[in-house]
Amino acid sequence: MELEEMERRKVPRGEVTLVGLGRLGLRTALSLMQAHRGGPERITAIDGQTISPDDLIFRTLGGRIGEYKTGFLEKLAGHGFGKEITGIPAYISDGNLDLLRGDVVCIEIAGGDTLSLTAKMIRHAQGGGAATISTMGVFGIGDIPVKAVPIEDADPDNPIVKTLWDLGVRNHTLVGTGKLIRDWEPVIPQVLDRVALAMTSEILTLLEQRT
Repeated sequence: MELEEMERRKVPRGEVTLVGLGRLGLRTALSLMQAHRGGPERITAIDGQTISPDDLIFRTLGGRIGEYKTGFLEKLAGHGFGKEITGIPAYISDGNLDLLRGDVVCIEIAGGDTLSLTAKMIRHAQGGGAATISTMGVFGIGDIPVKAVPIEDADPDNPIVKTLWDLGVRNHTLVGTGKLIRDWEPVIPQVLDRVALAMTSEILTLLEQRT
């Protein structure tokens, strides 16, 4: 293959929608944004939260307390950035599932009982032709393994896996440590970095399969 043809093929293509722009979601977004010679052409991030004093990763990058996280992501991209970055400052609910568009929909939300909503998002996104991916626990310390598996092959004793399966979720990818809030370990940035790497890698693989 000629070099010119290889260069032509190594361009961004397709769209990824990220639901949740917290500590993990921001890491995933930044990795996708910085993907060079490929990756998504368009990235949409959906989250209604604003930056809090505890959001050190945002503040380290220049985010202001009270600023919408999605607006901050757009600001980081800035004018002339090579990928189209769209931030939507809203929480996903039954009434706005149509915001879930693109080739890959990645769900990285946490807190409270979010699994029934996650299942609805997965089914809606898959109904529109998107591949879907979400987390199955991000707690843990040290060299705890991070896995990316189809839900059909995931640990059925994991409450996230079991609940999503019982809610009818199929053909879906799960990424994480398998450790949950019930376990003693906290969430630490080094493990989040590794989860984000696995998440980004799976997103790019799914994107390639669809574009």
